[in-house]
Amino acid sequence: MAPLLEIQDLCAEVEGKSILKGVSLKVEAGQVHALMGPNGSGKSTLSNVLLGHPKYKVTAGRILYQGEDIAGLRTYERARKGMFLAFQYPVAISGVSVANFLRTALKSVRGEAQAVKSFRKLLREKMEMLGTDEKFASRYVNDGFSGGEKKRLEILQMALLAPKFAVLDETDSGLDIDALRIVSEGINKVMGPDKGLLLITHYQRILDYVKPQFVHVLSDGRIARSGGPELPAELERTGYLSREEAPKAAA
Repeated sequence: MAPLLEIQDLCAEVEGKSILKGVSLKVEAGQVHALMGPNGSGKSTLSNVLLGHPKYKVTAGRILYQGEDIAGLRTYERARKGMFLAFQYPVAISGVSVANFLRTALKSVRGEAQAVKSFRKLLREKMEMLGTDEKFASRYVNDGFSGGEKKRLEILQMALLAPKFAVLDETDSGLDIDALRIVSEGINKVMGPDKGLLLITHYQRILDYVKPQFVHVLSDGRIARSGGPELPAELERTGYLSREEAPKAAA
């Protein structure tokens, strides 16, 4: 059986600038992979390329999803096949309620609208599972939301759409200790043995809650190092650069 997601020597550019320079990665169903690395290494570019952002151009390599080359598919087509991206900086949509936004997203992925009554039942079930207050559904999307609320909405959307493969781009960014725990618990509840997760992060702290089997370090558009769940703790001690690679202090 083909892996859930397989990236083969992927190269990509944005506005003529080469960012990804030969990334290879394989995610099986039931696996959590963490992707770490310094700013500018290409982590967010990889997430955008995987979901087909039109600004990013694949120049070489392949993206195989359940054995199918999806490089030519549009974002909504990838979403309909079961792919999902949670943004590092979710945008606000004033005047659009969370409930209407989620029903529209579900219609886009499924290709048809769900009856209002059954949708409300499904939404209520997912909100109860994630411990989300019912009043959340009537608020405008991310309008006046705290950082934690924005990320909880991303996880609620993931729970509702039930993707097979999800990319979470720095979901822990801007979260305090309590919000991080709540969001992480939500991720764990949404995950399952038939799903795969690529969790992009700078820090170990979210990995104390969402346990990866594999951890990769992206540097200058390439995966420079891979390891197990012990790798983030080592990176916290040593940093991304080894002593030999670190720039020398000015005299």
